[in-house]
Amino acid sequence: MTFLELAKKRHSCRDFSDKQVEKEKLTQILEAAQAAPTAVNKQPHRLIVVQEANSLAKLAKTANVYHAPLAIIVCGDTEAAWTRRFDTKNITDVDITIVTDHMMLAATDLGLNSLWVCYFDPEILKIEFNIPAHYSVLNVLALGYEQKPLLPDEVHGRNDVDSFVFYETM
Repeated sequence: MTFLELAKKRHSCRDFSDKQVEKEKLTQILEAAQAAPTAVNKQPHRLIVVQEANSLAKLAKTANVYHAPLAIIVCGDTEAAWTRRFDTKNITDVDITIVTDHMMLAATDLGLNSLWVCYFDPEILKIEFNIPAHYSVLNVLALGYEQKPLLPDEVHGRNDVDSFVFYETM
């Protein structure tokens, strides 16, 4: 499968089966996170793998992972991330986004499905999972097998390239 085919295959899953994700596949997903580029190679990402029932229940207090058997809370150490000097933009969120995307695509390549969850209260997650105050809790990545896989024509379409690409100027 080409990269473009892989990227087009990935879609948000909201109907996970209870089949557990194999340890080997989880390891490969975490290795994809390790391989992700970060600004100045600072690697500020911190991942909390959530797969035990009691931890999934704590996660469910604020995030809906649609019964996925595995989720990864994706955080960034804002003190470890690079900051652009021109406008003092801390790049934590950019780095964490790249890491999450790498994990999603790795999961798709391994026959798993994913859901990028941003609707949650980060303060609840910080309390429940002992996350330090200076960490940015950016998203939760739900992972697992889809209960009823979508057919290719059921995956939502995308805007035409011409609707968002400009050449030389806007």
